[in-house]
Formats: sequence, C-alpha cells, structure tokens
Amino acid sequence: MTRAVDRTEELAVFLRTRRERLDPAAFGLPARRQARRTPGLRREEVAELAGVSIDYIVRLEQARGLRPSAEVVEALAGALRLSPGERAYLYGLAQQQPRSADKPAAVAAEPLAQLIADLSPLPAMLLNHRYDILAWNREMTRLLVDFETLPPSQRNAMWLCLRHPELQKFYTDRETVVRQGIAHLRAAWATHPDDAELSDLIAEFLAQDEEFARWWAERDVAINGRGLKVLRHPEAGELTVRFEVLAPLENPDQRVLIYRAADDDSRSVLRQLFTS
Repeated sequence: MTRAVDRTEELAVFLRTRRERLDPAAFGLPARRQARRTPGLRREEVAELAGVSIDYIVRLEQARGLRPSAEVVEALAGALRLSPGERAYLYGLAQQQPRSADKPAAVAAEPLAQLIADLSPLPAMLLNHRYDILAWNREMTRLLVDFETLPPSQRNAMWLCLRHPELQKFYTDRETVVRQGIAHLRAAWATHPDDAELSDLIAEFLAQDEEFARWWAERDVAINGRGLKVLRHPEAGELTVRFEVLAPLENPDQRVLIYRAADDDSRSVLRQLFTS
C-alpha cells in the first residue's frame, strides 16, 4: 500500500533531482570547475539564480520543514528551468497557487483555432478567462451573431449578453445565464489579480449595467462547465442546446465551448439553420 505523500520530503527530492539534471554549459558555466563532484548545478549556483541564500536551498533539499512562498516557488521554477507541468507540480508541493501572467494571451492558440473549425457542424467557439471570443466556426455565427462584423472590443460573451440588442432577449432564462457568467468572472478576477483588462471590463459593466452591479455584489463564485440553455433564435425559433466547456492542458487560460442539440426538435432546427 502506497503511503501518503510527504510534501516536505517530496519537495526536497524534486528540487535536488531537477538541479542535478541541469547542464552547467547551458548557463555558461564550465563543465568542470574545481572538479565538479556532483552532476548538474551546485546549490550555490541555484541560490544565485533564484535570488535566495545558499542556506535556504540546503534546508529545502534536506526537508527541514520550510514552506516556500509563491514568489520563491516562481523563482526556483525559473532557476531550474522547469516545464509547465513541473512548475505546476512544484507549486502543488509547496501548497501555493501560481500567479497568472500580467496579461494572458488574447489570441487564439493556433491548434485550438483549427479544432474549433474542425468541430463543424457543431457550433463551437474559443474563449479566454475574460470571456473574450478568440475563434469561432460558421455554425456559431449562424446561431449567435456574426463576430466578424463586431469590433474586437465587443467580441466578449458577457458584453454581448448584456449590451448587444439582438442577444438581450436571446436566452429564455437570461438572468441565470448572466448570473453564471458573473460568477465565472468573479472566479477569474480572483485568480488573475494582475489582469488589468479584466479589471477594466468588470469596472465598465459595474458602471453601465445595473443588473450586473446588483448581481456582482452578491459575490457568487462558480465555474459552470456543462448544462442546458433554451435559446430564442430570431429566424429558427426556440431550441434547446447542451453546452460543454473544455479546458486545454496546453493553454489553461483558453476554453473550448461546444453547443449540441438537446432533443430531436432542436436538432432539426439547427440542421435547417445551418443549411439555409
């Protein structure tokens, strides 16, 4: 039977093995300086790269009960040139949460943009944590709105739901849709504290939309990745779709949103809409 993970011990071993795997030549260091007796970088070299004391590295690698801060974890991840997966693992061992980049990418990752196109005839689009719409396929434009006709500042799912005249009555249960969106934005706001664009977007909604301001003040937090929506399409009439939100491992700030017909009548409506 495998025993529970001892985080302190695992952190020590993980840091030591990653240090020993590094090639000194990659850092501009001589392969042999005073006859290196251990592989990889020395502790003092890692300490210098990370901006911490040698004693701190020694205590970490000897599992002497230290719990590095998020800032130190990030510095160690950079010094040890950890991959994204290794970085996430190090944060987990230290029981810290990684801070997001100041400005997460607002451009669709190319493989994900291609995936959105390949998902046709299912309506699909790619969003980031701000609900910015980064990519979409033809079916999604037929179902919602032609995003190409909108300025980039309006290609945001929350903005469209709140402000676009054609979509304000698009959802039969608009309150639930908006509330779920607000709960998602609040969660994103907490995990991306340095995202100025997100803060500005929320400030705009608070200043210009009374409903948003009222529901934001309730402080609901949730990430809803699956469910049903009843739509009132101006051409096709009423239909029900199932939505699914997928989170790509390689691009954690981007989300694939897919709609599927929830019943035979809705499937027929979508087929007719997409072939017209």
